[in-house]
Amino acid sequence: MHIRYIKILFVLILASYAGASYSQQKKKISLKDSTDGKLDLSDYIIDANGFVPVPIIITEPALGGFGVGLVPVFLKRRPPYVDTIDGKVIRTPVAPDITGGLGLYTVNGTWMLAGFRSGTFIKSRIKYMIGGAYANVNMSFYHTFKEVGEKKFDFNFRTIPLFLQMTKRIGFSHWYVGLKYLFLKTDVNYTDSLPSFVKEKDKNSIVSQLGAVLELDNRDNVFTPNKGVKVHFDALRSDNIFGSDYEYWKLNYYTYMYKQISPKLIGGWRIDGQQALQEPPFYLLPYIDMRGVPAARYQGKADILTELEARWDFIHRWSIMFFGGTGKAFDEWSDFGPAKWVTTFGTGFRYLVARKFGLRMGVDIAHGPDTWAYYIVFGSNWLK
Repeated sequence: MHIRYIKILFVLILASYAGASYSQQKKKISLKDSTDGKLDLSDYIIDANGFVPVPIIITEPALGGFGVGLVPVFLKRRPPYVDTIDGKVIRTPVAPDITGGLGLYTVNGTWMLAGFRSGTFIKSRIKYMIGGAYANVNMSFYHTFKEVGEKKFDFNFRTIPLFLQMTKRIGFSHWYVGLKYLFLKTDVNYTDSLPSFVKEKDKNSIVSQLGAVLELDNRDNVFTPNKGVKVHFDALRSDNIFGSDYEYWKLNYYTYMYKQISPKLIGGWRIDGQQALQEPPFYLLPYIDMRGVPAARYQGKADILTELEARWDFIHRWSIMFFGGTGKAFDEWSDFGPAKWVTTFGTGFRYLVARKFGLRMGVDIAHGPDTWAYYIVFGSNWLK
């Protein structure tokens, strides 16, 4: 199950860059930048000797609004790609092998234990990620009935997700193509009789999905980009032949675009959509995923949204954020017109916490249709 603010992806990227920059020479670890004497974690990350303990804070409203966790990460350096192009030798850095774990707990009783590994087959130019977890998740879902309107339902999920992805670089480009697999065994608990939108088989079920991934990423920074584009598309098939209890397609596509408007002003634009074809379990339906909107608050068989944000680096190391977005969740594209627009807006701040990696960290406050929410942000809020 996707939990937006655990930021596992952030941990993987952070660990990769730390390993690529690690120096064999032992140094005294400093928490200050040598250029300005300000608080900076760059040298700590570089000199972590292959071990990076990453604390995390979960601020997802659907999980109670607050939780804590710890992600210990272990690194092993890998040699670079060596290619010859028009007689010229090109060396491309390769992320280290990464092995890590995750433990978290939130105030509504949600907890999770997980492990993951990522690495690269150097000769074949193939990157891989694999992970697994056990999670006990307490989460609210909403459904609209013609007679009584919208109602909230509180569920408990006990789930075992397993994940595998392998992608191969296309030539010397920024494009990657590959395969993705997801296994999800889930037990759904509800204290009363099951609501009508929950099928009997949803109570104890297995989802097994296999599909293709295509991605372009030429951003100048994976943490807090100033320019560049990331384009992603994947199509996954859940089918009985893979051992799944469900037969359906799931499409996921998104684009992040960044533009440096001036030396101190950065603009960003996000377009994001998902679509489920046929009948997935209710807890895997697409939903609007934006700051200010609790996870799974607005669901449908399809959703599409867009966000704009601006970052103003008004003073050395400090930035102010402004953002807003809108989106719709619906069951059929013919329902797009009458579907409700969900609109959010907000502001926040960032601090350049690791200059050598371009990593900024801060807090966002966002207003959605029904509530205010806050988010602890590592790097960027747009992480998938």
